[in-house]
Amino acid sequence: MLSLFKKTHAARKTYSDCSGCSLCLLVCPVWRQRRDVSLTPHGHAKAMQHGLSAADAAASAGHCTLCMACEPVCPENIDIIGMILELRRQLGAPTWLHDLQAGINKGAARPVTSAPSSSNILLPDQTLYAYPDTLARITSLLEISLSDDDGSDISLALESGAAISKQRLERFLAPLGQLKKIIVADGLLLRHMKQWLPNANIIGLGEALSGHAGVRRGLRATDLYVIEPRAYHSNYQHLVKHYDRLRAAHGCTFNLDLQRIAIPATAHNLPQRLGLAASSDDGQTHWVLHGRSITRIVVESMEERAVLEKVSGFPVVHLADLADDGRDTC
Repeated sequence: MLSLFKKTHAARKTYSDCSGCSLCLLVCPVWRQRRDVSLTPHGHAKAMQHGLSAADAAASAGHCTLCMACEPVCPENIDIIGMILELRRQLGAPTWLHDLQAGINKGAARPVTSAPSSSNILLPDQTLYAYPDTLARITSLLEISLSDDDGSDISLALESGAAISKQRLERFLAPLGQLKKIIVADGLLLRHMKQWLPNANIIGLGEALSGHAGVRRGLRATDLYVIEPRAYHSNYQHLVKHYDRLRAAHGCTFNLDLQRIAIPATAHNLPQRLGLAASSDDGQTHWVLHGRSITRIVVESMEERAVLEKVSGFPVVHLADLADDGRDTC
């Protein structure tokens, strides 16, 4: 089997380097909801330092939402997300995902697809398929085609700890290496694709749309722009500058704290994202909205739209929809 975790951040540090500074707690949505340090990166790292077994750390690994907010604030440069994903891999996919492995094995048998007809490809996340009008608008605005293989099974396997064969990964990556641009909606998949295809031009969907002139013209100074945290934190040093320029040009506010970390608008672990466990997003969403003077919310991720509409009382639009009224906005 191909090792997908140990090689991704070879130069970064591990849990043994955690000093216990607790800076990661300040941005962790699990800590904010549960106030249980054992479920946080800090608690996980210190427990592992004291000999906690992988099985005993299952609760900590399972509750993580993989928002990646902890990594940019870590002064030790610890590969926290890689640590969580490696632990999940050791534990294996949970029993309620027993059908996932069969799907991945089936995907490994797919023939290698021919080179895409377009040099610009979009890999949607699963939520976007439920909004075909938005998906069509995105492809039209960015002048891109949908990939024949979106890698959704690979992303789910990464998140759950299921095994991915070398053959499946190679068949997914083979048609993509020579493309001009690859736009990825799934932030976890984006993180790994940048490591697997280091010479390819790969960007997140939020960055791609927010760089479109028509979309940018549609932004208002009274908007709260909700950045999708996984893609943002996976390329933090670059994207913090990107969104600072966007704020300076258009005056909108973002779901960023004083450290320029993106506060997740929802806090879903994997069972909650799949609808297998109840979500408790109200507190997290109120945290994002607290103290804001806004008239509209703009989202990069459709997964966050329904929750924000329910809790905020403000109109919520996807970033791609802003191009409709771009010519009427200064």
